[in-house]
Amino acid sequence: MITFLIKGLFRDRSRSLFPTITVMMGVALTVLLYCWVRGTETDIVRANATFSTGHLKIMSRAYAELSDQIPNDLAYIGVSDLINQLKNEFPSLIWTPRIRFGGLLDIPDESGETRVQSPVAGMGVDLLSGNPLEEEILNLSKALVSGRLPQNAGEILLSHDLVKRLQIKLGDTATLISSTMYGSLTTYNFVVVGTIHFGISAMDRGAILADLADVQTALDMQDAAGEILGFFRDELYWDQKANEIALRFNQQYKEIRDDFAPRMLTLRQQAGLAQILDYTTYLSGMLIGIFVIVMSIVLWNAGLMASIRRYGEIGIRLAMGEDKNHLYVMMVAESLLIGLVGTIIGTAIGVGISYYLQVKGLDISSMLKNASMIISDVLRAQITPWSFMIGFIPGLFSTFLGTSLAGIGIYRRQTSQLTKEFEA
Repeated sequence: MITFLIKGLFRDRSRSLFPTITVMMGVALTVLLYCWVRGTETDIVRANATFSTGHLKIMSRAYAELSDQIPNDLAYIGVSDLINQLKNEFPSLIWTPRIRFGGLLDIPDESGETRVQSPVAGMGVDLLSGNPLEEEILNLSKALVSGRLPQNAGEILLSHDLVKRLQIKLGDTATLISSTMYGSLTTYNFVVVGTIHFGISAMDRGAILADLADVQTALDMQDAAGEILGFFRDELYWDQKANEIALRFNQQYKEIRDDFAPRMLTLRQQAGLAQILDYTTYLSGMLIGIFVIVMSIVLWNAGLMASIRRYGEIGIRLAMGEDKNHLYVMMVAESLLIGLVGTIIGTAIGVGISYYLQVKGLDISSMLKNASMIISDVLRAQITPWSFMIGFIPGLFSTFLGTSLAGIGIYRRQTSQLTKEFEA
């Protein structure tokens, strides 16, 4: 019977070509948009985890309340002991301290007078301890545009865009003007040894990257850090595991009434990421639902047109004694076969385009010039195992629903009127 249906569809293209093309286009768009949403979500998680939130982050309670303002005067003191404790309690994660800070970068001329100044946003990370952890997390070898990574105390990296804008040369002295942990004014001289470009507008406008020990000295933050970031070793964010770890850690300090006691937050609990990630999930489901509804309506209409065109055929089959239920089932089976073919072709097209966008990406840097959100300038799609299956939902369900609704007309045919119809 299946062979008979396949031959019928190939021999009568008018009843198979248009529905197949409709299903193919709908499935291709569904797969493409799904991969695009997944890629955007993954990029947001990866970029924010790398540069801001970590998979988990520990701050003092007071710092956590005002973390958007980077209040280093509320930083956690006693970082070394806390990290040792974390390594023992949660060995499945990587822990690293960081200091975020802001200030004014002063570039002197040959006589030592100010030549140019610019506001900057800096980050102190572990670069000189001999542990390549931060270099790998930040992917500094790939981000390095010119020069080299810091090898000695007092050396910094500047964003490539900032260096071009201020006309800074490698080897120049740059003076950071900022405030210490205790609120007093501080100045600290650095030597520019390299330029970096992360491909994130919020970071590349005016970023400074210095060794943690140098920043602690410059800001009078001995054995202190604003944040301690935790990363899963497989570089993937696991929300359930992160929540369990955060709950276990915070439970230890639940009874301590101290604003400077440590508090652990998951990635989703920071920077409004829970709302953003939930929105992408809802968007993906909504897109699939819309395509199912639209394609069902289109295929319903196509089924009605096909039923009208096949009016005589259906009548003959009924007159020959074919059961209405059997005829209805055969029409549904035809539609499922069309849906299967269209889904396979559409999935192949959607995955093919998604693969191109995964490799090449789409540059949206012109839209992010003034953005403060940490998101890559190049958005990429992401192909997952579910990408090969997601198209079957609208592809098969919509064809089944459309034909099921259109095929109801079979039961309205009256055998007693068939002779009159044939005479006409």
